[in-house]
Amino acid sequence: MRERLETDISSDIRAMAAVSEQIGLFFAAQHDLRPNDFRALMHIMVADMEGRPLTAGELARLLGTSSAAMTYLVERMIESGHIRRESDAADRRKVILRYAEHGMEVARGFFTPLGVRTREALAGFPDADLDTAHRVFVALIEAMRTHYKDLGSAS
Repeated sequence: MRERLETDISSDIRAMAAVSEQIGLFFAAQHDLRPNDFRALMHIMVADMEGRPLTAGELARLLGTSSAAMTYLVERMIESGHIRRESDAADRRKVILRYAEHGMEVARGFFTPLGVRTREALAGFPDADLDTAHRVFVALIEAMRTHYKDLGSAS
C-alpha cells in the first residue's frame, strides 16, 4: 500500500509539472516571452516568496545560462516591464531581481482564474488534509532540491 501511494504521488508530481509547463508556455507565447523568460520569472517569484530574492548570477546558475545570456535576458525583461533591479537591503552592493508592477499585473491577469479553480478544487478538503498535503509538498520539494544539488556536485 505505501509503495503504491508513493508511486502515485511521484506520478502526480510529474503530471503537475507537465501541465504546469504547458500553461507556462502558453503564457509565454501570449505575452511574447521566450520559454527561458518564463522560467526566469518563475524562479524570481519562487525565490522572492521564500524570502531569498535572486541576483542575476544566481538566476543564471538556475537556468544554466552564461552570464552574457543572462545579461541579455535581464535587460530584455526589464525593458518589457516584467522585472526590475533593486539594491539588496542587507547589502547595498548586491543587486537583486524582482517582479515589476507591470509584470505582476500581467501575471495576476493570467493566473487569477487558475487560483479560482484551485480554491474550488480544494474546497471539499478539511484544513487538516491541506496541512498534511502542504507538509508533503515541502518534503518533496526539499528532496528534489537536494537531488538537484547532488547532480551539480557530481559533474
